Amino acid sequence: MIPARGGSKRIPRKNIKEFCGKPVIAYSIEAAAGSGLFDRVMVSTDDTEIAELAEELGASVPFFRSAAASGDYATITDVLLEVLESYRKQGLWFSTLCYIYPTAPFVTAEKLKRACQLLEESGADGLIPVVEFSYPPLRGLLVQENRVRMKWPENTFARSQDLETIYHDCGQFGFIRTETLLQEETIFCRNIVPMILPDLEVQDIDNETDWELAELKYELMKSKSCYGSTD
Repeated sequence: MIPARGGSKRIPRKNIKEFCGKPVIAYSIEAAAGSGLFDRVMVSTDDTEIAELAEELGASVPFFRSAAASGDYATITDVLLEVLESYRKQGLWFSTLCYIYPTAPFVTAEKLKRACQLLEESGADGLIPVVEFSYPPLRGLLVQENRVRMKWPENTFARSQDLETIYHDCGQFGFIRTETLLQEETIFCRNIVPMILPDLEVQDIDNETDWELAELKYELMKSKSCYGSTD
């Protein structure tokens, strides 16, 4: 399931904006279709233009997203649960879901296959790609009343390599068992396994500068042939 609403605020029409020569959502659709893992590759959207493009790229849009699941505060869990319910009304049931964000050009078919294998081998109920913070958060600073202080003063003299390694969600994709999602109503289920990715393959895209950085990283990733082919 690729969630692609039409109302992006910070980057207008973000989900279909051109990225290194083609609409950014194309990378997610092509990775999903190329992996051979899925019975359905669908896009959840409230936008006619996105729906038409998604279908041209080979994904299905079996129903449109509701207004409730299209607002600024709707979560990925809200969208997934709505998709499951819509499919249930059609008499369809899936044991496992994969959600791929529409602005995730670093996702490849090979990466999805490796993630699926890791999920199966781990016996977990879910999987999420994570990346290590580039700077230790435990050495973080606060700025209050134009003054700087350590958030955790006890780490002032600690060496970075002696601090606990902390990761964050890559914001690219994830797998989750359907039953687990229905029971726990969160993609961060209790029994979830990480897939650790290098920083080169991760870039949060919230503004135009992020977009440009992502394109640079993507071209660098391709030049290094991290996966042989990124198509």
